[in-house]
Amino acid sequence: MTDSTFDAFRRAEALLAERRPLEALRELRTVLEEAPDAPSVQLLAGRAYLSSAQLQRAEAAFRKVLDLDPSDHYARFALGRTLQRQSRLPEALAQLRMAAAMNPSPEYQEALGEVAARIAVERDR
Repeated sequence: MTDSTFDAFRRAEALLAERRPLEALRELRTVLEEAPDAPSVQLLAGRAYLSSAQLQRAEAAFRKVLDLDPSDHYARFALGRTLQRQSRLPEALAQLRMAAAMNPSPEYQEALGEVAARIAVERDR
């Protein structure tokens, strides 16, 4: 990444932290063109897409991260949340299980419990 690309990446991170995902995506446009296979770039784009409810794009970005680095537990968690928001609960459950197995953080465990409970409720209907 060039200095200007790195600066754009940092600006996008800051904008996302300020809950301004659409502006973050605008900053990321050139970064995505210059470094499309950088997991950090795809992960940031996925987070921005998820925050702006562009769920199919978020899913594609998180899957690309996992293609590049299958051990990225956060990408699995984020993919699980993305699939959950699309009501694709069995797929979400699988990703969240893997994320929680890789990193048993409370956030991952809570998300796993939410999806498992929702599946159980729907099954009992």
